[in-house]
Amino acid sequence: MTDHASTVDKKLPDRLISEVESIGLRAVTADFSIFVEELKSRFKSSLDAVILYGSCLRSYEIDDGVVDFYTLVDDYSNAYQEHYLRYFNIWLPPNVFYLEIPKHEKIFRAKYAVISIADFEKGNQYWFHSYLWARFAQPVRLLYVKDNTVRVRINHSLAHAVISFLSPAISALGSCEVTAKEIWIKGLTLTYAAELRPERESRARQLAELNVDDYINLTEYALPSLVGLLEKLPDEHQRLGLYRCLSNVAESRSSLRRWRLRRWQGRVLSILRLIKATFTFRNSIDYAAWKIERHTGVRIEVTPKLRRHPILWGYKVFWKLLRRGVLR
Repeated sequence: MTDHASTVDKKLPDRLISEVESIGLRAVTADFSIFVEELKSRFKSSLDAVILYGSCLRSYEIDDGVVDFYTLVDDYSNAYQEHYLRYFNIWLPPNVFYLEIPKHEKIFRAKYAVISIADFEKGNQYWFHSYLWARFAQPVRLLYVKDNTVRVRINHSLAHAVISFLSPAISALGSCEVTAKEIWIKGLTLTYAAELRPERESRARQLAELNVDDYINLTEYALPSLVGLLEKLPDEHQRLGLYRCLSNVAESRSSLRRWRLRRWQGRVLSILRLIKATFTFRNSIDYAAWKIERHTGVRIEVTPKLRRHPILWGYKVFWKLLRRGVLR
């Protein structure tokens, strides 16, 4: 078996850990600090770390869109006073919340996911579904960390996410010669398909091109944990990162079957998370409609009925979007 399950327990390469740590320490605009301070105020001593990811990280802007954060806490009981939020987070992590901060006649917007550091580690290393490790294999920024012990745990978890991402992506490619960029395009395409997302199919290629140097380095540094899956070939251009995938036909078919399972699992999990978000995410319906229109151009009419009963009427809208291919 040459997929995710056979590689997650291997010792992490030191160079891979150093690389994800270096990426996480890169500078960002000081504007992001207003969100960090607000999250520190909300979670106080339970806050372990704040991680920035997503489109606003890539654009370095916070005033055009909604900034994405992961908020890592030590324990759900310490993080919440409300029992139902604790149970939601235990049952199906993470919980997702919306945040607005007015400053200098502007309103800065963010959504932040809350997860315990233990669940964060499990998700990046052991979860079958790609929900966490697909996000955190990509470059992120560690904006706040409680102490060095937490920092070490997070950097190890981010390195595990890279391995968890690359292993099934490589297995799905079968026996072939590819560049590091092509491996990441394949992996991003598969992980996007494993969730109900409105982004266009070209999005995976765009993401790979935006961070191609990072992906070349991450693939090379992850190589010691991918023995039997991937071997490096001489690269006359030096910066392409040329590899041979070693999966045979049977292993490739088996990997693709697992990806089909992830896709069906992802549909169920996405629906459950959307339902859960109606209890935790203020204006979740308006946000979902905005995001769908932003990525696809399809406008969703948010009716009073939909706003009052998002689960009941949202199912009808959701089904129409699936049939039209807006969500995949």
